[in-house]
Amino acid sequence: MTVEITDANIKDVIASGKPVVVDFWAAWCGPCKMMLPILEELSNEYEGRVVVGKLNVDENPDTCEEYGIMNIPTMLFFQNGELVNRHVGACRKQDLAQLFDTLL
Repeated sequence: MTVEITDANIKDVIASGKPVVVDFWAAWCGPCKMMLPILEELSNEYEGRVVVGKLNVDENPDTCEEYGIMNIPTMLFFQNGELVNRHVGACRKQDLAQLFDTLL
């Protein structure tokens, strides 16, 4: 299950102690919609090991500015509270799973 991430709670989620993947998306974004079922599947497969969150760029401008989000979908990967990787654009499930694996 994915977690809803906002400007207000992102620091708490990142500091949770588990690896975190944050998907920056918008309702009007076609590639974001394409990634939704893939992220849901990976969220279930990695449950308990990786926190998967979604941040709506239209509703959370501060976080987008802080991390320099220019295009969506963008996924940021955090380990021990630190940004360790980023992926911009849609991708295949197996490619995204490999990025998840680098967090473990």
